[in-house]
Amino acid sequence: MSIIKAEQGMLTIRCNNEIVWIEPWGRDALRVRACKQSQMPEEAWALENKGEFAAEIEAGPEGGYIRNGKLTAKVSRAGALSFVNQKGELLLEEYFRNRRDITSPKCSALDVDAREFKPILGGDYTLAAHFESDPGEKLYGMGQYQQPYLDLKGCELELAQRNSQASVPFLLSSKGYGFLWNNPAVGSVTFGKNVTTWRAQSTKVLDYWITAGDTPAEIEESYASVTGTVPMMPDYGMGFWQCKLRYQTQDELLNIAREYKKRGLPISVIVVDFFHWPYEGEWKFDPEYWPDPDAMVRELKEMGIELMVSIWPTVDYESENFKEMKENGYLINTERGFPVGLRCFTDTLHFDATNPEARSYVWNKVKQNYYDKGIKVFWLDEAEPEYSFYDFDHYRYHLGPNVQIGNIYPRCYAQTFYEGMEAEGQQNIVNLLRCAWAGSQKYGALVWSGDIHSSFESLRNQFAAGLNMGIAGIPWWTTDIGGFHGGNPSDPAFREVLVRWFEYGAFCPVMRLHGDREPHKAPMSDVRGGRCASGADNEVWSYGDEAYEICKKYMFLRERMRPYTEQLMREAHEKGSPVIRPLFYGFPEDKKAWEVEDQYLYGADILVAPILYAEQRERRVYLPEGVNWTEVWTGKGYEGGQTITVDAPIDQIPLFVKDSALLEVLNP
Repeated sequence: MSIIKAEQGMLTIRCNNEIVWIEPWGRDALRVRACKQSQMPEEAWALENKGEFAAEIEAGPEGGYIRNGKLTAKVSRAGALSFVNQKGELLLEEYFRNRRDITSPKCSALDVDAREFKPILGGDYTLAAHFESDPGEKLYGMGQYQQPYLDLKGCELELAQRNSQASVPFLLSSKGYGFLWNNPAVGSVTFGKNVTTWRAQSTKVLDYWITAGDTPAEIEESYASVTGTVPMMPDYGMGFWQCKLRYQTQDELLNIAREYKKRGLPISVIVVDFFHWPYEGEWKFDPEYWPDPDAMVRELKEMGIELMVSIWPTVDYESENFKEMKENGYLINTERGFPVGLRCFTDTLHFDATNPEARSYVWNKVKQNYYDKGIKVFWLDEAEPEYSFYDFDHYRYHLGPNVQIGNIYPRCYAQTFYEGMEAEGQQNIVNLLRCAWAGSQKYGALVWSGDIHSSFESLRNQFAAGLNMGIAGIPWWTTDIGGFHGGNPSDPAFREVLVRWFEYGAFCPVMRLHGDREPHKAPMSDVRGGRCASGADNEVWSYGDEAYEICKKYMFLRERMRPYTEQLMREAHEKGSPVIRPLFYGFPEDKKAWEVEDQYLYGADILVAPILYAEQRERRVYLPEGVNWTEVWTGKGYEGGQTITVDAPIDQIPLFVKDSALLEVLNP
């Protein structure tokens, strides 16, 4: 049987050559760690704010428990764990099928342990953690996956970072708990009907955090209290962002900005995309195409437009910085063959963002060549990092093998810039990244959904991804409006995709137009910063008169919503609240609200029912019970708790507000 003790403010278990620690960590929450080493590893990973919470603990030969607020962990005499809330309701329990305790109803000859450590060469372990599955449970969060499922029950998810996939391993359960897999190892999770299993390919320790709450909001706020919240979104972040792949010259970009101002259109941010540099890893403008960045920044600021500049973590072998960075250990290592991370035009290696010295080196280059010129917001692309081949076992970082710690790279990448900008006295920091892990939010990470296709199918995937990212603790999220790959501005079918996506984008945390449109424009040259082609025009006037008028309508609507959006951003900053929310977040007592997967709340007062299919001109909308709703475009009132059918002409996204709130703002 297990040796169960109360010591040093936690419940400890020794069982089968395994050490288990269960300790209070935050409000109504516990952290669970287990290892088969002589000492417990000390890394906190995503958990940085433990707080001072005294737990009630009892331990004895027949078992024990530890209680912190609304959450209690019970341990059996065989060392099996279960978790209950303050009402005694079972939230989660480990799955084991062995004969360690023959009196248990789970006693079985299958010989499956709840916590399975299997040694691998090098002294570490593959890990599997098994939990009982409740088939009626709904699960949300986990980050961003390219699939249309909001409820993740029944899904298998890779715990790894890829272009358009962000593994942020926090989930919220309909049973009233939140669960963080606090392990940055590459692995997977299966939310099966019969069992839930978390796996790590290489690790030293099992580490997870669990909290109980009466509402989804309470759970999210508890999670944010231990992992951090986003800064306050700066004012320019709440307006319209113009971007394309790619403005090729300084004159081209300035002419676009001038045209927006000439037309009287609201624009807050414009973007210099990739290959404005001579070589990857030089982090400076190519003077042939960008001759006077200081003057460019000044003119844009005079127009009230913030300039965002693309940064890649890749370093070209021909870069002026490559040799120095390689010799100092500032680049990732490969385990075999010729060292290459990503091949774009030539061979490159990524800088090692897990190395503090490498972070300092890169920031100093960026500060000298961008920040000191007045550029205060960065597009941190390739943040996974993206590899030409996703052979995760091929790469090694300062902190360890990629398979063991690789998921933390995008957080370290965001940290590089956040800490550099903070040291310069900047507040309200926001930088755009393509990936994130738990805790990225506190480093000002605005995550977008990567290089996705331009189609309604892709739009449906982003709809689910954005809501699950918010639940996973990443409230700042956006997409390439219209999608990234493909899409011809003269194609009527694509114009419909663009318009419907634009309407939806007005009610995303950040409204950002981007894409690689067809047909492409030729490169400016075959050397340095001129090597990269450019997509077709991607400004709001590029899609014909009808689309232009619709885009204008929603750009100005977004401007009118600024005070409301600012309120939502303050809630995200202060409490960790998602900006966009599934219906159940605002109406947890409404059972129907847990079933709806194609509507959402923009904050507490606006219900959005986007059009997600081609040629759709009406749709059914569920109005949550307990409040009265007003349709924005008609002013018609409805009692909550019913499903209605509403018109959706091409220029209208179905919108409803609580009790006529914001009606004059949305439709003056």
